[in-house]
Amino acid sequence: MARLRTLVAGVLVLGLIGGLPAPAAMAAAWTSANDLEGACVTLQASNGYVFKDSVGYGYTSNSARAEKFRFEATQLGRYAIRDSTGAPIYQSVVGWVWAGADYGDRADWTATVADGRYKFVSTATGQQMGVYLGGLGAGNATYALAPASGCAANPDIATGVSGTPAPGVDANGKLVGWIDAHSHITAAEAFGGSMHCGEAYAPGGVTVALKGCPSHATLGWGALLEAIIAGTDPIDSAEDGWPTFSDWPQHDTMLHEASYFRSIERAWRSGQRVHNALLVANRVICGLTLQHTSCDEMDQIRAQATYLRKMQDYVDARSGGPGKGWFRLATTPAQVRQIAAQGKLAVTIGVENSEIFGCREIKDVPQCTTADIDRGLDELASMGVSGIYPVHKFDNAFGGTRFDEGVTGAAVNVGNLISTGHWWQATSCTGPSDNEQPLVSDDIAKLLQLGVGLPAGTVLPVYPSGKICNVRGLTDLGKYLIQKMMDRGMIIHLDHMSVKTATAVLDMAEQAGYPGVTSVHSWSDPTIMNRLLGVGGFLAGYAFSATPDGQDTPTFLEEWRANKGLANGSKITGYGVGTDVNGLGPQAAPRQNAGSSPLTYPFTATNGTTVNRHVYGSRTFDLNTDGVAQYGLYADWIVDLLNQSGSDAAQLRKHLLNGAEAYTVMWERARAA
Repeated sequence: MARLRTLVAGVLVLGLIGGLPAPAAMAAAWTSANDLEGACVTLQASNGYVFKDSVGYGYTSNSARAEKFRFEATQLGRYAIRDSTGAPIYQSVVGWVWAGADYGDRADWTATVADGRYKFVSTATGQQMGVYLGGLGAGNATYALAPASGCAANPDIATGVSGTPAPGVDANGKLVGWIDAHSHITAAEAFGGSMHCGEAYAPGGVTVALKGCPSHATLGWGALLEAIIAGTDPIDSAEDGWPTFSDWPQHDTMLHEASYFRSIERAWRSGQRVHNALLVANRVICGLTLQHTSCDEMDQIRAQATYLRKMQDYVDARSGGPGKGWFRLATTPAQVRQIAAQGKLAVTIGVENSEIFGCREIKDVPQCTTADIDRGLDELASMGVSGIYPVHKFDNAFGGTRFDEGVTGAAVNVGNLISTGHWWQATSCTGPSDNEQPLVSDDIAKLLQLGVGLPAGTVLPVYPSGKICNVRGLTDLGKYLIQKMMDRGMIIHLDHMSVKTATAVLDMAEQAGYPGVTSVHSWSDPTIMNRLLGVGGFLAGYAFSATPDGQDTPTFLEEWRANKGLANGSKITGYGVGTDVNGLGPQAAPRQNAGSSPLTYPFTATNGTTVNRHVYGSRTFDLNTDGVAQYGLYADWIVDLLNQSGSDAAQLRKHLLNGAEAYTVMWERARAA
């Protein structure tokens, strides 16, 4: 026994020092396969090549019969796999892998690789691709992939941009390029997730992300809602989406996706450097939809924060793997500079909603505490949020809102009643104002009672004519929030604040020497914007047309010229664009003088690339006839704007191309204050 124990001990020692290989060391180390985007290959298992059989797929020893498969990333390490006819292969309920008509959950495959061989597992069912009753189906095979030709092309949208762009930073490390300081590219998850038709990205690609929605087709509830909001035709609504796009996107459609990721890519490839993505929420609007998830505004923000991070992962997946994509989330100014230096698009995160942290007021009684504010700011910090709108469409526990005008104002005022238990309250004022109100008409009263079911006998407000101001200003809770935002170096968005609220915030910012204040989509008074510039804040104008377009709005050039003519206008070193894309506001329509002074295609972008007309499926967009129908046309809009600016072109170009730098400097100074 002693000899046996000695022998066993010797064997163990030999094993420990390498005389015997440990079983774990022989196991293959399977890792996520992130390098298959766009690959055209054949699949070879130990029993042969996969080929297309009369029904489904089988195996053959004849390499000439091997089927050609194209991969399209659906997320990191996951793919849609299409055969040579373009059909996505899917795991059927009966065990075999068959060709499908459209992408779906069972057509999504998780891929791993080890030692040059690949495993494919149905993401939905967990079944590994292999041999099933002699054919391709659920099994345990691994595959060698060999490059091939003859694959079907994956449906996609090209950017139409070619050439080598100029660097995103200059020799001194300063950003060179324009900024969209106000967008809503996560709108697919806003307002409960069903109000908006289409996605900025989707597993399965463009055929899934930009397909039509039955709820928004003729006389569907989505079509009726869009008709009310945007004045579109609810009767003639084809809702076909990809690939014809016969009735959307248009410059005036508001409930359909206008910022597909390839469109954002087109803008980036044409000179955009920073994109401020605002997570948007509204409990009252959410309640108008017939289908929705949670209408709690913080739940909507959480869903959009997740959506945005998955969007970064998706762009990575379509670009070759983690960190390889052009769409990069930035949570600090230093990260913005690093991303721009790599020639990529820095995406910052903000929040715009009326009941942030649940801080409603109901008949002037706040529904939150300072502890709720602290917890909420901590949560937003964990999401990477750099700035917020303390006040949006309704009065809340922080302060009063700046009124919408016209019939829109009447509708939003009803929302204020639903949110707070009271109408807007206003008084006549001189100097800066909060927009006139139209509620003096019995017709409007009848419309509101019909549309939102106000109780019979509801007394509607009647406001003074001329300039009026919201009686509500910054509350004690509002002062607490602003101070905590300044302590954290967060960006305070003044747009949508009443004159009294914004004035009080600027008082605090001036006293603290705090520059982190902005107005980025033409939603403030010139007096407020002048004070904002004085403290070192940042301005961006709503992306109206360069010259009149018949929408009864100012032009971008008019606003820019007015702002640089303010007393503090000389402090503008860089100027931004606020597209408000997907934000329930129209985009620029075709210029009325486009026929006599068109944008000529192809054109040279601000960063030196060459840009042709943007093609979506079988539809070709032209700024001259379509206006900014979708986000990709902001590449065109920027150049058209410069072309229409006359003798101001040099200064406007300087301001726009220094916009990303000026915004980043403002943020850096706020964090250092």
